[in-house]
Amino acid sequence: MTITLAPPSAPPTRRTSLVLARGVLTGAVIGSSLAALAVGTVLEHVPLLIGGLAVPLAYGLLVLAAGAPGRAREAAVVPRTALAMIESLRATGGETSDVPVRFDLTVAPDGGPAYRVESTQFVNLVDLRDYEPGGIVVVQYPPHRPWAVKLVKRPTPEWEDRAAGARIDSAPGPALADEPSPGGTVGGYLTLLALLLGAAGVVLVFRGELFGAEEPTDRPPSAAGPADPGTSSTTIVSAASGTVVLGPGQSLFDEGRLRLAVDSLTKGDSGKRQALTVVVQDRLLTVVFIPAGSRAPGFDLDDLPYPRIPALVREARTTLGVRSPKTWQLTAESLSGALTLRVGVTGTDGAASLEANGRGEIVRRVPAR
Repeated sequence: MTITLAPPSAPPTRRTSLVLARGVLTGAVIGSSLAALAVGTVLEHVPLLIGGLAVPLAYGLLVLAAGAPGRAREAAVVPRTALAMIESLRATGGETSDVPVRFDLTVAPDGGPAYRVESTQFVNLVDLRDYEPGGIVVVQYPPHRPWAVKLVKRPTPEWEDRAAGARIDSAPGPALADEPSPGGTVGGYLTLLALLLGAAGVVLVFRGELFGAEEPTDRPPSAAGPADPGTSSTTIVSAASGTVVLGPGQSLFDEGRLRLAVDSLTKGDSGKRQALTVVVQDRLLTVVFIPAGSRAPGFDLDDLPYPRIPALVREARTTLGVRSPKTWQLTAESLSGALTLRVGVTGTDGAASLEANGRGEIVRRVPAR
């Protein structure tokens, strides 16, 4: 019996829009979950880490539940039986008695056009000699998935007789290897785009914590105009120390602000108190005074080179190799006998510092390493 082949036709297609939408949703879930895990790890954000794990798990369960009716309907479909000719076969590996064999088949269904298909099946080494190019075999496949071809190892006597007397001409390619992608290249690009957008969305939501503006204590020396004595600040003075905390939007590096803050700590003193150390940050000033009767080396607060301090901080931030400075502070002390100013800067590149004398002249630099 000779089977005459009709031109191959395209296999049935599924609803493209639904599959594309599922691909986009899958990409968004994967992208946002991976980004949530990465951002949650960086920020040590436990709820975000839990969400990064729970969302894909919940989505997977939802997909399984939504696909259950379809899988049940597919399992109830009676497969079609047809004859096929082996165009070629090749064992692709395996170290057991059953080895994977890739078959190139021409399938000739009854009453339908023939087509080429590639199918990988496990065949026992003992039975491998029963298959050879040009041989006729019996196959089965779901009616709506003609590419899902499986060899029938023990066909009924009727199909055995048909296979024994049949001759099938080769069908032109290309051979179907898997389910056709409904969206093709467009579907792949849409899934990738959704993945990137999902990841970007998570990063965008937490951009303030990841890449947010520097805290007020991390601002560079301000170029604002002269300080307004009426602006808000908190001053705490005791016998041993004094502290000034400026309100938001202010800086001790504004013109004249540091001198006003220092004066507020010594206002009302009958005599000038000597300072042991002075620590200056952007909005925080701390002065440790020498206790009465102590012989510890100190210095007069009027001796600080106030006009030079903003320039020293700016010099430390920009010339010592710390490209992204996060924190810095200026410390003034005279423990060695002479007034010394040190500006320390820290950032992602490490730490650096410079040292200046009582006139604000730089005498030493320690760049980042």
